[in-house]
Amino acid sequence: MNEPTLPTAAVVLDAHALVKEFRQGPAIVTVLAGVDLRVARGERIAIVGSSGSGKTTLLQLLGGLDLPTSGDVEIDGASMSKLDDAARGRLRNRAVGFVYQFHHLLPEFTALENVAMPLLVRRVPGREAMASAAAILGRVGLRERLSHRPAQLSGGERQRAAVARALVTRPALVLADEPTGNLDGANAAQVFDLMLELNREFGVSLVIVTHDERLAARLDRILVLNEGRLEERRR
Repeated sequence: MNEPTLPTAAVVLDAHALVKEFRQGPAIVTVLAGVDLRVARGERIAIVGSSGSGKTTLLQLLGGLDLPTSGDVEIDGASMSKLDDAARGRLRNRAVGFVYQFHHLLPEFTALENVAMPLLVRRVPGREAMASAAAILGRVGLRERLSHRPAQLSGGERQRAAVARALVTRPALVLADEPTGNLDGANAAQVFDLMLELNREFGVSLVIVTHDERLAARLDRILVLNEGRLEERRR
């Protein structure tokens, strides 16, 4: 896939020749066979593909949650493969937000505490972290739900809280893995609309894995993962 030429300052994520292999007994299974992806600041990209094609594996590599067998991922100019685990974690905390199909909110904490968690991990003072979390929760329509635990929230509210948690650090990039896949049609549309609105407001780049072609069509580019390679779908 030919990636667009962009000024260095405009590139949030740059992935080069990503290969990911897994050993299954005596066999080596190649999931990704040389993926290139460049994401501009503020750009919105959909990644689609059949079940089992490696979309989640690719997202984990892009976010530094796993390392490729070969190739490299740079986020804001920093090479993931050249960082140790601690430095990689700090880069993720600073520059990357994650949204998953299932919200992964911690059940024993309130919405406010869950959203503040990435800031507290960064050692932001508690009062400041809580104020930032309250502000972003208000922005996603949960101002009246700060003290509610996940079990007290609806499915759509839990996913909006997960979006707030991904954005509370004001990252350069949000990686989302089927963020509306566990919601009904109305809630899925509301959460997706919210992500696009926050993309415009904060200038954050979005890379969204989705099976919903209608949602994918609303993004800037649609990339198809097939047989370990990523190709842009022409509109």
